[in-house]
Amino acid sequence: MSKLPNTGTTIFSVMSALAAEHKAINLSQGFPDYDCSDELKALVNEAMQLGHNQYAPMPGLLPLREAIAGKIKDLYQQHINPDTEITITPGGTYAIFTAIAAFIHPGDEVIIFEPAYDSYIPNVLVNGGKPVLIPLSFPDYHISWDEVRSKITPRTRMIIVNTPHNPTGSTLREEDMAELEKLVTEHNLLVLSDEVYEHLVFDGARHESALRYPGIYRNSFVVFSFGKVFHNTGWKMGYCIAPEHLTKEYRKVHQYLCFSVNTPMQYGLAKFLETPAHYLELPAFYQQKRDYFLELMKNSRFTPLASQGSYFQLMRYDRISNEGDKDFAIRLTKDSGVAAIPVSAFYQNGKDDHVIRFCFAKKETTLEAAALKLTKI
Repeated sequence: MSKLPNTGTTIFSVMSALAAEHKAINLSQGFPDYDCSDELKALVNEAMQLGHNQYAPMPGLLPLREAIAGKIKDLYQQHINPDTEITITPGGTYAIFTAIAAFIHPGDEVIIFEPAYDSYIPNVLVNGGKPVLIPLSFPDYHISWDEVRSKITPRTRMIIVNTPHNPTGSTLREEDMAELEKLVTEHNLLVLSDEVYEHLVFDGARHESALRYPGIYRNSFVVFSFGKVFHNTGWKMGYCIAPEHLTKEYRKVHQYLCFSVNTPMQYGLAKFLETPAHYLELPAFYQQKRDYFLELMKNSRFTPLASQGSYFQLMRYDRISNEGDKDFAIRLTKDSGVAAIPVSAFYQNGKDDHVIRFCFAKKETTLEAAALKLTKI
């Protein structure tokens, strides 16, 4: 009997397959169409040639964990113990699942904001938890903290936040973190903070990491992704930061799920992080892509919503069609040769605001070709 009877193939796989079938430009799935750093690849290759090809330690290589701790101190003024608070994982989605598996018991309630990254709800369900779904307020996708308070019960165990947010590109603000900190303190909630796009924050804004707030961090799992920020999603490399008492339980599950993570890539990343410019330059790099895509699309009949972070741009199409977003996205792929993701796919009830998601982590030539097609609609 299925543990996930209502789960089928993800919309990402569906739209990417449709794009391939119709030879459409794929702005649907969230991955770059350009390669990662030659320097980083050379560092990984060097590690392989030096014989670093056997199991890494279960928590991850210490030099990599030390480099991460140094980065966290510089960025967020938080002292993290690399021995007891950092675990290297095979990607961010794995890190999210492990936190839920380690702490959610049957009947525990987990607050999830929709539209939501597609792994959250199945992760909770497969571990016997109950997702408590709260919609973000359209069209700027902000959290109504009064509604959050109204949904907290004695069974509430965890709240999942995501900043910068996938799929909307919204970000949490300092006042949001203050409200979250109050709830954590008052109700002793666990926080799962998905921050895989931490360096993709635009217009001079500050990334409001859970790591900045001791009152939040003491109950938090903070998840990051090397793949998302260093343009190598296929490497499946990430990490989870949590206080020692939480990390201890987290690693109990981690050691039986995968035990350890790709060794030469850990060596390469440890050396790559020695140059802070590799991540400090990312906000400007991705903002240029966002702005260029918006400039290309300014004469189209699509209406952009604010993208404050991530590498996604939402667009309304109400000046083009009144059909449902899934039907529109399929037609856009087949007839116009550009694939996007319907945002209703990120809601359990299929809430449809007639908005689709484009990924702008693409070469300029790719964005130009896509915009040329989209502006003709």
